[in-house]
Amino acid sequence: MPIRTILILVGIVSMMSAPLTVLMPLLATQVLGGGPYTLGLLTAALGAGALAASLFLAARKSVVGLGGVIAAATAVFGLGLAGLSFSHSLGLSLVLLLATGFAMVAQMAASNAVLQTIVEEEKRGRVMSFYTMAFFGMGPLGSLLSGALAGSIGLSATYLTFGAISLTAAAVFTALLPELRKTIRPMYIRAGVLSDAAEAAIVPIPASSCDPAERRLAA
Repeated sequence: MPIRTILILVGIVSMMSAPLTVLMPLLATQVLGGGPYTLGLLTAALGAGALAASLFLAARKSVVGLGGVIAAATAVFGLGLAGLSFSHSLGLSLVLLLATGFAMVAQMAASNAVLQTIVEEEKRGRVMSFYTMAFFGMGPLGSLLSGALAGSIGLSATYLTFGAISLTAAAVFTALLPELRKTIRPMYIRAGVLSDAAEAAIVPIPASSCDPAERRLAA
């Protein structure tokens, strides 16, 4: 379940990221009234956010807690896309693209780190092939969809639609996260990321399931 859920979320984010590249020239010219210089600034802001996310994740010492990072990053990604649909200011658009680029890479890289940790060795190649398909394969579909929507409902409505889909995916993943964590903890122990003692501290012994001596020990 955790592997399937993360792979589906990666595919959704990859698909929803298409307007950030395909529709960026229209954003620079039609919405912001700029030209090549404006497009360069927008692209640079997106790249700066992606670089910041890489440094942020590289500074982490463990994969523990990355489930929350994935959920938060997906939500920020959706908010960034939705915010672009209302922005008519270059400064605000740069800030939104900075946050969106950060969130997109944080979500993708954190998902990859979790998958690499929990997958069994004999299934690693198969799972990573699915990850690659979700990461690269859904992008062209998103490009086709974003272009079709922009031509029919407009640029701003397309950004808003993609943002709403991303926020919905973030909400569903957040709702599933407690159950996913219960499933992933034994996998982390097997991989040596968590110790049995840490697992016991995370999941306390219910008072009703042990005798008084065990309750005193657990306390």
